[in-house]
Parts: sequence; structure tokens; C-alpha cells
Amino acid sequence: MQERLVDRHPEVPADQLVAQMVPPPMFDEVSFASYIPDPNEPSQAAAVAKAGRFAEQVTAIHKAANKKSLFGKKKPVSGAGLYLDGGFGVGKTHLLASIFHSAPAPKSFGTFGELTNLVGALGFNNAVERLAGNSVLCIDEFELDDPGDTMLVSRLLTELSARGVSIAATSNTLPGQLGEGRFAAQDFMREIKKLGAIFEAVRVDGPDYRHRDLPPAPEPTSPESLVERASATPHSTLDDFDALLKHLSTLHPSKYGALISGVSSVYISGVHPVTDQAVALRIVVLADRLYDASIPVTVSGAKLDEIFSPEMIEGGYRKKYLRAISRLLALSRFEAAAA
Repeated sequence: MQERLVDRHPEVPADQLVAQMVPPPMFDEVSFASYIPDPNEPSQAAAVAKAGRFAEQVTAIHKAANKKSLFGKKKPVSGAGLYLDGGFGVGKTHLLASIFHSAPAPKSFGTFGELTNLVGALGFNNAVERLAGNSVLCIDEFELDDPGDTMLVSRLLTELSARGVSIAATSNTLPGQLGEGRFAAQDFMREIKKLGAIFEAVRVDGPDYRHRDLPPAPEPTSPESLVERASATPHSTLDDFDALLKHLSTLHPSKYGALISGVSSVYISGVHPVTDQAVALRIVVLADRLYDASIPVTVSGAKLDEIFSPEMIEGGYRKKYLRAISRLLALSRFEAAAA
């Protein structure tokens, strides 16, 4: 019988959330040496060198933070900060994962959304205590789309940095520009400035490697072919688009990774442009988890680059939606190549 994601109701205990904060499987073996800079983009080689020096700094700070004085107390040491800014698919996550692999344990790696979900699940003080022993906290796709999240994360990072935890992050916007043009509240802008002071910003330029020498979005599969291909693919799931979106609304985003655990390929029928922001943001989280797990995606209905309406693409969450499209297209091409 064909399995469906809508029939899955995963539970993820809060005490497992920190332990699960590691790089996606596709970045298990990456290193600074395996990052191949584009010779036409000198900022990439410079970023590799800077990230490597930062990793060495993380180790030194962690040792100093755990060294006790003559009176048996740890010396107060502040963590360092590195911010890798650049477009989609230029290798920022590769470098971030390389920093993680080079740093001494304990250490954590997660997306900005996963971090806010962690704080929501554990509570602020508990999250601080669980992360305070880290040598480094690596935050991928750092985005501040909500004033509340901004102040929450600013406070979290300020406390962790004061305890000697170094912070490495990636995003598509420089720290001082986060949230620009979205919220004018004085508190929001003040928090952004605090965050900008934590990091040394390093630019990584270049074209999206996921789109290099690749064709445009593939044409959707016919409904009949979709069913046939799903039934012929072991451990795959087949879901109606609207039913899947409804199911996602019943799950906390922290459970989306568990939702797709063990799935070999995802098939979705009846895809159409989404116009509701809350629904679209759930798709973004699901796309991130699918991409982290390298799970192929095949659809019928609209093309994947049409999944968000033009109005949504031009709105305040533009970068989130473009990243999701980029990742879904990469997964759809992977499926097509493997078929």
C-alpha cells in the first residue's frame, strides 16, 4: 500500500532537539579542503581562509573558557563571531559545516528556524544552559523576519557569547541590514544593531552552484505517471498537495524532519501556487528538511518554481521563498536524473 506523509504523526521529545543539531547528512564529510573556490570569484578563496582561521580561534577560545583560575573558577571569555553573507548556492553551508567539524565538542548546528524552535520547545533559560557549554553554535540561513524572533535570538546569542560560545552564521543579508524595509519599530532596529556587533561579516560571491549548467524547472509529471512512479519506488510517499498542506498545519515545524524520516522519495499531486503566507512558510520549512535529507521531489500540477504566487515572491519573505524554490528544483532534478 502506498505510504502517505499525511498518515504520519511524529513525536520528537524536547530533550532530543539539542542532540539532533548537527549538519545535514550531505555535509557529513565536507571540510575546508573539499571546498573548491571558483577562480572567477576571489571572495570564495578569501572566505575559506577566513573560516579556517575562525575555526582555530573557536578552539583557542573554548580552551581558555574552560581553563580554571587558581581559585577554581572559570575565567570569563567572550566568544567570537563570523558571518558568511552571500547569495544562494555559493557554498556558505559547506563552510559553516566545515567550521562545525573542526570545532571541539560540544557544538551545535542548525538553521535559524530550528534554533527558534529549540528555544520554544525547551524554554529560554533551559536552552541557554544546554548550549552554554558549546565551543560554537553554527546557524544556517540566519533570517530575521519577525520582531519577536529578532529580540529572542539577539538575547540568546548575547548570553551565549558572554559565556565563551563562538557564533558562526550564514545568511543572504549582512547583519546590519537584517529586517531592513520590513519593520520600523525602534526596538527591532536596536536589536539588529546588537546582532551586527557580534559578527565579523565575510562576503561570499558567485552563481548558484545548484543551477550551474542545469535546465529550467522540469515540466510536472502527469497525475497517472506520478502514481505509477510512486508505486514503483520503495519507501516513497504520495500525497495530495492540499491535504499535505493541511497536515503540516497540525505539526510543529520542529517535527518536519521526523515526518520525512526514512522516506526515499516524495511525490506530490495537484501542486498549485500558494497565496497564504502561513502556508507558504510551512512549505519553506519542509523544503529545507527535504533538502537536508537529499530526498527527491516529483510533482504533478504546477511547476515547482510557480509554487509561490508572484505577490508572495515580491513580499517581505522573498528570500525565504527563493531559497525554497532553489532547493526544490535541485531535488526535482536529482529525481529526474535518478529515474
